[in-house]
Parts: sequence; structure tokens; C-alpha cells
Amino acid sequence: MTETTARQRKKILVVTAHPEPRSLTAALTAFAADHLRAAGHEVRVSDLYAMKWKATVDADDFPEHPAGGRLDVMGASQRATLAGRLTPDVAAEQEKVHWSDAVVLQFPLWWFSMPAILKGWIDRVFSCGFAYGPEVPAPYGGGAALAGRRALLSVTAGARGTAFSDRGVHGRLADVLHPIQHGVFWFTGMEPLEPFAVYGANDLPEDAFAAARQAYARRLDALFTDEPVAFRALAGGDYDRDMRLLPGAEAPGTSGLDLHLRPAG
Repeated sequence: MTETTARQRKKILVVTAHPEPRSLTAALTAFAADHLRAAGHEVRVSDLYAMKWKATVDADDFPEHPAGGRLDVMGASQRATLAGRLTPDVAAEQEKVHWSDAVVLQFPLWWFSMPAILKGWIDRVFSCGFAYGPEVPAPYGGGAALAGRRALLSVTAGARGTAFSDRGVHGRLADVLHPIQHGVFWFTGMEPLEPFAVYGANDLPEDAFAAARQAYARRLDALFTDEPVAFRALAGGDYDRDMRLLPGAEAPGTSGLDLHLRPAG
């Protein structure tokens, strides 16, 4: 490895969620890990189904919570996080997130969102006091709790790509994934990139899979050079005290979720 390559070496966490190890999701996960390692990066993979990840938040997540006591999830989460008393599985995943320079979430698009097991990974790992809360920096911006990391969604969808277009019946993919891109990544300070998607995933011919691998390789190669989605910072002067975008901050004709993107230029 050359000195230049060594300086560019990054640490990447890939979190993947599919119950079938022979699935397209699994194949893309393996491809991403191999491709990134071949480029000289360090890669860790959290395969949630293989790990038999516990998806639900409950009192068992907080060992010091009194038996029979009312569970205030945010409060219990913050106390356990700040005291270093989270369960070992959660603590291990938080260590991986802290270790990483980038996080890639690889999953099939189920009911217009991520599989429940992956949502449960976020629910449990992005605890109060770790990813959000009064004891960490304010959300929606580069100074938030998990700032300094890139984030990429890599999704597979059974539908054709045109169904996820501006006039497609499913809506734009950017809008479908907005709760993750903006509400998870950007909320916690991570810089989300435009998502990567493979459509027609239920019956993908070999030549289409080969093309998908090539396209994915290009996105992985640009993981640290592509411009992230230009979301507005909460503390950037564009929002009022009620967290509403100030009148006139948007370009004429802008509406919907695009209001929360910085205007070009």
C-alpha cells in the first residue's frame, strides 16, 4: 500500500438486513465489503439476521431499570448510555458506529421502508445520549452527535425505477427514504449521500446484476468524494424558534420535502 493510499484508508460499517443469505441483498453486501477492502479500506459488517439481532426496545435494554417501574424509554436510555450500562449487544454496535468514517445500510425496501430488524437496530443503537438528546449537540447539522461520518443507503426494490420517479405511483425515492436520510442520518449529524437503488430486484437477470455491481462500485469509490444531500442545518438561520422554515428562504416554486434542501448556489 502506498503512502497516499494509507492516508486515504477509511473505516466503513456495513449494516445489512435480509433473512436469506443467498438474496440479492446478501450478494450486494458481500460485493461492497470485498470492493471496499480491495480499495484498502477497513470494513466491518453487521448482518442483523445472522446476529439474531433483538429488534424491540424494552426494559431488558436497561439493566438498572427497576422491575415493575414505569419505563420512560428516553430517560432510561439516556441514563444507561451515559453510565455505560447499555446491554453488550447495543454497546458493541455503538462502538462500531463510533469507529466508522462511513455507514452503509443495505436492505430491501419493504413497505416503503427498511425491514423491522434494521429499524430495531436504529431504535436500540441510536440511543439517547449517544445519537440525540439534551446531553449531546443539537440535531440537524454538522455539529450533531454523529457528525463527521458519511452515510449511504443501498436498497433493492421489486418495482421498476419509473414507479419511484417524480410522477411514479410510489413517489420519488428521495421522498420515500426521507425519514431515514433526513430523520436519522442528518438528524444525528451524519452526511447522507444520494441513495443507491437496484430496481426489479425480484427477478434480476445476470446481465442486470453485473451492471448493478458496476454502478455500485462507482458509488462506493465516491463514498468520500461525492457531495452529500444538501439538507439545511437547523442552526443555519433558515428556521424560526418553532423549527419552521422562514418565509422566502426557498427558491420560488419549491414545495414539499424539497423545502429542506439548500437552494443551488
